[in-house]
Amino acid sequence: MRFIDEAVVTVKAGDGGNGIVSFRREKYIPKGGPDGGDGGRGGSVYVVADDNTNTLVDYRYTRRYEAKRGENGRSKNCSGRKSDDIFLSVPIGTTIIDLDTDQVIGDLTERGQKIMVAKGGDGGLGNTHFKTSTNQAPRKATKGFEGELKQLKLELKVVADVGLIGLPNAGKSTFIRQVSSARPKVASYPFTTLVPNLGVVDVGLGRSFVMADIPGLIEGASQGAGLGIRFLKHVARTRRLLHIVDVKPIDGSDPVQNAEVILNELQKFSKELSKLPQVLILNKIDQVPTEEQNALCTHIVAELGWIGVVFRTSTLTGAGVDDVVFHLMNEIDREKELEQQSPEFAKEQHLRFERLEAEVRANSEEQKQAYRAMRKAQRENLTHMEEDENFDDDDHDDDGVEVAYAPY
Repeated sequence: MRFIDEAVVTVKAGDGGNGIVSFRREKYIPKGGPDGGDGGRGGSVYVVADDNTNTLVDYRYTRRYEAKRGENGRSKNCSGRKSDDIFLSVPIGTTIIDLDTDQVIGDLTERGQKIMVAKGGDGGLGNTHFKTSTNQAPRKATKGFEGELKQLKLELKVVADVGLIGLPNAGKSTFIRQVSSARPKVASYPFTTLVPNLGVVDVGLGRSFVMADIPGLIEGASQGAGLGIRFLKHVARTRRLLHIVDVKPIDGSDPVQNAEVILNELQKFSKELSKLPQVLILNKIDQVPTEEQNALCTHIVAELGWIGVVFRTSTLTGAGVDDVVFHLMNEIDREKELEQQSPEFAKEQHLRFERLEAEVRANSEEQKQAYRAMRKAQRENLTHMEEDENFDDDDHDDDGVEVAYAPY
């Protein structure tokens, strides 16, 4: 199954049924009054968070969803049947945006959470409602109201307490395999992980948290390089960032510069995102001789100017991994407890995540528009070159060979 984290759909709620004009027609009742019934309500459209799905792929193939209209009213003061509502299932962590107003309709972060995105039209009134003392035989009824029509953007961000960040091959996938039952693909080449992976980390005694393995970032990711901004947004919901650094990269690169690449990309992409608490993991320590480990780790921390929490791990052997897990669990529990005890802190956290969501969404959209503009310019430039009969892409060759292109 493809991992689809964005989709645009059109939803149409059902129109209300029409009210009717009708009069009693019964034997031995020569002057029956009005008995036109009301129209039924049109079906509404709801979006529901469902933990049985983890991608928006279905909404890439079916783009329009319509609820049925309500039935028209009937005689004998019988109202038309209202139409059934329809429910669209989306993964937990889906944000719903109205594209016409650019407003966030809702954010589904809990199982079973439900939001109405398009309201069905009310039914029209039958002529019974228009009977008065001076007009006892009204011939007036109203039509049903139209159901709402909206174009929605569905954005999925994985819901996790901890997000793993770092360059490709830093050991993120191996780390999440060590601490959870998640089994992402692991290999010795960059960009092995192509989609975010979620794993539940069970610490014991009913304590657990969710960890997300975010696909590797590279320099320029905030401007769309590599996997680019497609997955940067998925760390927006996390409470903690676990920054994993390979202390002995196989390509001989400097681990300090590698760490700075990630820090710079987070800063460029979102200042709010870069302020999230981070834990530094100096990974693959088993690749360094024991007598050199202290000196290397101290050098990396000093060069980065890191003043936060630091752990040394080997995700291959599992060394130091448990210490990281227990630290994260204690920090998450402490933060959640503080949110329950202090309404002020809870409100501050809520506002911070709202700012973060808004900044990440705006930045993502800006970068996507810039990428589309770049691709359009490239296509237009290629078209101009093909239309130019005198175009010669070999003018600047230094080998003295002139290449001429001729049609068949």
